[in-house]
Amino acid sequence: MTGGRTRTRLDRVRASTGIAQLALQQIEDDLGADDVDARELAAILRELQEDIDVPSGLFPALAQLLTTAARRAEQIEPDHDGDASCPLHEAAALLTDNAGPRLNWAARSLDPQGDPA
Repeated sequence: MTGGRTRTRLDRVRASTGIAQLALQQIEDDLGADDVDARELAAILRELQEDIDVPSGLFPALAQLLTTAARRAEQIEPDHDGDASCPLHEAAALLTDNAGPRLNWAARSLDPQGDPA
């Protein structure tokens, strides 16, 4: 791969990360608003875990991104020993197995009636 294509890809990743950071800052600002009540906070937490308008929420999307990186790392690791891919797979699993359910538990405790179960 040429340096120019790598630079362009890295530039796109940087730009996309910047956009994501701005979006996350907006969510953080909304979470910190004085008028957010338990029901609204629960709804926001649920939205982060499972967005009803798209196939997955923020956390599942981040887990998928890390899984994609892990799969690529598996292909290019010099010794194929998992030194890069295993931590990436583990980070994805932490999001789906730990962080996501914890968001759901918090949302359920704030607003049990809002639980889509």
